[in-house]
Amino acid sequence: MENTTRNNKSIMKLGYNEIMITSMYFNDIKDFVNLEMGVKRFQGNMERFHFNPIPLNKYSRKLFPNIETFHIYNKDNKIFKDGRIIKYVTWYTIEYSTYLQEKEAWNECKNKEYTEYDRNTYGNTIPLEVKSLGDNCFNRYYCFDECSSLTSINIPSSVSKIGHWCFDGCSSLTSISIDNIQYISKERIFMNEPVLVSIKIPENLEIINGKNIFKKDINEFIIPSSITKLDRQCFYKCSSLTSINIPTSINEIGEWCFCECSSLKSINIPSSITKIGNYCFESCKSLTSINIPSSITSFGWGCFYGCGCEEELKKNKRIPRNCFNK
Repeated sequence: MENTTRNNKSIMKLGYNEIMITSMYFNDIKDFVNLEMGVKRFQGNMERFHFNPIPLNKYSRKLFPNIETFHIYNKDNKIFKDGRIIKYVTWYTIEYSTYLQEKEAWNECKNKEYTEYDRNTYGNTIPLEVKSLGDNCFNRYYCFDECSSLTSINIPSSVSKIGHWCFDGCSSLTSISIDNIQYISKERIFMNEPVLVSIKIPENLEIINGKNIFKKDINEFIIPSSITKLDRQCFYKCSSLTSINIPTSINEIGEWCFCECSSLKSINIPSSITKIGNYCFESCKSLTSINIPSSITSFGWGCFYGCGCEEELKKNKRIPRNCFNK
């Protein structure tokens, strides 16, 4: 890296390595093209990449001729098998069974989900590589050919997300072991960081992490400042919740997050929030006080449908009309 001095101040001048690292955070191929067209000494930056920092199409693929590891960021990304490519890295969530196939081909998968199919195929022990449990994963599961029911489960620390209705029908599930529990209310178990997720407490659950379950008042829940997002359905149907303080560390409220929180009366949304998910406050019939900071740039469909302050919010021209649709 070169150093130059101007007015007795040291100015750092970006070199090839620094600009390459910086360009890894570009989101559009136009940014890469403009960099090389605008600064002559950075021409050839894209040729130095041995992986694709962004999804590619037929045009942009030609601009990264030396790729050896191809990254697949989303399910709809175009996949290339030409040139020097010898390995694939998948970032979106895939089933555990698919991961095993990719592993045999020496490919890498960042987010593995243990689904109902996987559990039927590979058994009840959740592999350490798994990051999430799919919807209905243990739904109506009986250990020994319907002779006895699932009574306990250990969820490893690698799991950061549990699908909805995952334990529905587990009528004899009495013990769960979960790392990184944040709070236990009468309705839900809150866990994980930086994305706060929750699961509905199974009906017959008695023991969590080896101790008798102690359910606390949801209104006493203080969200830690380590949380940056409230995930989908996080407080879903928490009927006893009347108010909650959202810390400024949080930047997004997920889909159905406070849906059907029938006792929720007021909520203060900090200016750190930029996105409200679909149906976020649907059917919050007691909600009469809510502020909408200018920082919010994305409003989800039906996010205020059926909430107590719906008519008042309709006066706010910044809020799209589809926020009040079912």
